[in-house]
Amino acid sequence: MILLRRLLGDVLRRQRQRQGRTLREVSSSARVSLGYLSEVERGQKEASSELLSAICDALDVRMSELMREVSDELSLAELAESAAAGDAVPVPVRPMLNSVSVASVAGVPTGRVTIKAPAEAVDVVAA
Repeated sequence: MILLRRLLGDVLRRQRQRQGRTLREVSSSARVSLGYLSEVERGQKEASSELLSAICDALDVRMSELMREVSDELSLAELAESAAAGDAVPVPVRPMLNSVSVASVAGVPTGRVTIKAPAEAVDVVAA
């Protein structure tokens, strides 16, 4: 069985280690106890969305990036689990991403922002 909390903890640990930071540094910055953060990283505790937000802020990582990495790990784990069980392994389908450039929002200049999103999820209205 695949445990989401274990995958999430693995991704959090890798993010922290990539930055060369200690549990103590991140726990202090996120204002969570060192022991609890350690348990989250080891997949022994479920992290609330508020706690994840604080940890992401402490790591200067967007929660969407964290969740995307967790999602990728989950997909791989599911494929491996299916293959080990001898099931037919479905080919994952990811929507094609289109780039959309935004120069202003409601008439307010934004600089230049490029958003990558599935074509069917983005409505572009020309002004």
